[in-house]
Amino acid sequence: MSTTSESKRGSIARAKSRRARSEARLGWLLAGPAFFLMVAVTAYPIAQAVFDSMFAFRLTAPDDRAFVFLDNYILLFTDWGFWRPFLVTVVITIITVAVELVLGFALAMVMHRALKSLRGMLRTAILVPYGIITVVSAFAWYYMFDINSGFINNWFSWVPGISAELDWFANTWTALFVIMASEIWKTTPFIALLLLAGLAQVPDELVEAAKVDGATWRQQLTRVILPNMKAAIMVAVLFRALDAFRIFDNVFIMTGGSEGTEVLALLAYRQSISRLEIGLGSAVSVVLFACVLLMCFAAIKLFKVDLASGTDASGGKKKEGGK
Repeated sequence: MSTTSESKRGSIARAKSRRARSEARLGWLLAGPAFFLMVAVTAYPIAQAVFDSMFAFRLTAPDDRAFVFLDNYILLFTDWGFWRPFLVTVVITIITVAVELVLGFALAMVMHRALKSLRGMLRTAILVPYGIITVVSAFAWYYMFDINSGFINNWFSWVPGISAELDWFANTWTALFVIMASEIWKTTPFIALLLLAGLAQVPDELVEAAKVDGATWRQQLTRVILPNMKAAIMVAVLFRALDAFRIFDNVFIMTGGSEGTEVLALLAYRQSISRLEIGLGSAVSVVLFACVLLMCFAAIKLFKVDLASGTDASGGKKKEGGK
């Protein structure tokens, strides 16, 4: 009897293994061409940037270049002119992503629980800011807060600290506030849309069972809803953090990096385009790219979600209700 059961289990395991290999093969056949095309398109610019970062040369004299190996990176890491934009970028990323995650979840809950007749209208209205081109949005926010043409100072003069003479872009923190507010206003709908998809995957039976068991709304949220939205939250945080860390348009249009608001992407632009220092600009770009890769790795390790198999990083199936 034991030999028969072992043979049966072995047959089932082999069948599962063959099925897994077949699904993996099909996945590569479907996604492989796009993957290799993407690699071919992106690999050369990345390799060229890494190569250029090891030289000291200006675009005006492309033949007059000197191999300096890691000197450009050493120069960056020992210069406050690099670390300040780096810290500003980190601050913008952390604050905007955190606020957008909270607001996006609130909007997703509203859209998820709205009447069917209102869902389409709500989703359309909420997604309007995200559909606006970033440059147009940045100019709109700039003119809103500009000391000469803006209306914010007049409308909110009753708020302590705000007056008609307040120049929002003449101070580091007020300028960063406007930059981050414009980012949050524009991209919160993107977070809400991703989290709405995650809410749709939460089984209604689990929520109803929690209510029957007497769970409060907070307990339902922390023990049922959020654990079952883990994959959606990871995707939202990862995508938005990567985008926020590469912020450029809003800073370039509103302040041009003045008053201590320069970010890494703008620093790379200044070195490569304004000063024509291709080697140093490429080094900044490579560091920015490396930071993005580290953020991806950290997010995957933190959330421990395997999006392909719907399991956690240890290989076990996700348990319902987050238990």
